[in-house]
Amino acid sequence: MWSYYHDKKQQIGLWRAVDHANNIPLAYTFGTRKHKSLDELLALLEPFKIGTVYSDDNCAYHDKIPTEQLVTGKRNTQQIERHHLTLRTRVKRLCRKTICFSKRKDIHKAVVGTFINTFFFGRVFDVSTCL
Repeated sequence: MWSYYHDKKQQIGLWRAVDHANNIPLAYTFGTRKHKSLDELLALLEPFKIGTVYSDDNCAYHDKIPTEQLVTGKRNTQQIERHHLTLRTRVKRLCRKTICFSKRKDIHKAVVGTFINTFFFGRVFDVSTCL
C-alpha cells in the first residue's frame, strides 16, 4: 500500500502480512517496493513458518520466495485490500487526495504504526521506536 509524506515525490510503502485462514494481521513494515523491504517483512514472519504466500506480481516476491510457495493474483489478496480500505478510511494521511499529510517520514510511520497496533493488534505502540 502506497502513501506519501511531505509531498507527492516522497512515497513510502506499507508492507503487511495477514493470516489468510483467519484474517489476523501478522506483521508490517515500511519501505519501498524493493527487496530490502521484503527482507524486513520476511524476517518478522520467520517465527510463523509461513507455508503459502499470496501476493501481487511484484518482482521482489519472485526473487525471494520459492515458486511452489508463491501464489500471485488478486483473487487471494482481497483480505489485505479490505484492510487497506479500513486504513485509508480511518487514517486520512493514507488517502490519495487529502489535505492531511505528514511532513516527515518518521512522523508518518509513527502515526500509521500507532493505528495499526491499536486497531489490528490491540496493543499500545511505543512511538519512540520510530523516531
